[in-house]
Amino acid sequence: MRTLTTIVLLLMSASPMAAHDGDAHGSALVWTFDPWIVVPIAVAGGLYAAGSFRLSQRSNNRRFPIRSAGAFWVGWIMLAAALISPLHYLGEHLFTFHMVEHELVMAVSAPLFVLARPIGVLLWGQPRSIRRLVRNAVKTALVGKAWDALSTGPGATLLHGFAIWIWHVPALFDAAVSDITLHRLQHLSFFVTAVLFWWAMVWRSDRGFASCHLFLTMLHTSVLGALIALAPRAIYMVQTRAADDWGLTPLEDQQLAGILMWMPGGIIYAGAALTMLALWIVNSGKGDLDASRFPSP
Repeated sequence: MRTLTTIVLLLMSASPMAAHDGDAHGSALVWTFDPWIVVPIAVAGGLYAAGSFRLSQRSNNRRFPIRSAGAFWVGWIMLAAALISPLHYLGEHLFTFHMVEHELVMAVSAPLFVLARPIGVLLWGQPRSIRRLVRNAVKTALVGKAWDALSTGPGATLLHGFAIWIWHVPALFDAAVSDITLHRLQHLSFFVTAVLFWWAMVWRSDRGFASCHLFLTMLHTSVLGALIALAPRAIYMVQTRAADDWGLTPLEDQQLAGILMWMPGGIIYAGAALTMLALWIVNSGKGDLDASRFPSP
């Protein structure tokens, strides 16, 4: 509680006094309209809406899965909030908000998309010829082997962990802040590996096995967050160079970012791990032959 109070007080004191390059901020409510980000998010939303409509028309008045649709749209909103809303602009100026972006992408939006299982709906939002091409492509041996390798528990955990650690190497993280292409690649790799990771945990792994991988992910992300928060000096020089303009020192900005990864981020993974473990214990006690899987939405 003391840590959270400190974060709130420091963030409340962070007011935009000068711009990143010396110009006046004017307003922190700056939306991002990078077409490489906005277009894919908008297309995904449009395809899901179209697919939902088509499936509802073909369902013969059967109830469309509201929970799946709700999970998709909340995940979609969280992704847009992280990458398009003023939060993205703030993340370009403060490491703290950049970390909030990453947590929303990896630990909130990605698992919601996975719980929604939107692939079928997204395909129904496309023309029949496109659906046929995608169906033929996923049936190929190469795609099948790649999917099996990347979406298993160990493979997905290692890949997601590698993406998190490599992008938080100070030199590479600072380079991504300065270079728009690297910045896009950073967000893409975080989101894609997070989706693979959560898909493996929710739909492809035994729940007890998944809880182990979630605890492992909580541990290594918490260690990384602690290393960032407890560093004796600012090591992300480019990312924290505008902190003074917002009422924080570079070290304070870095410490807040590390604490956010360490604690709130760790709580999400720990909560998911405990949920998986509880479901595994309860269903195993009931003699559920399919205790390793979530029910289909």
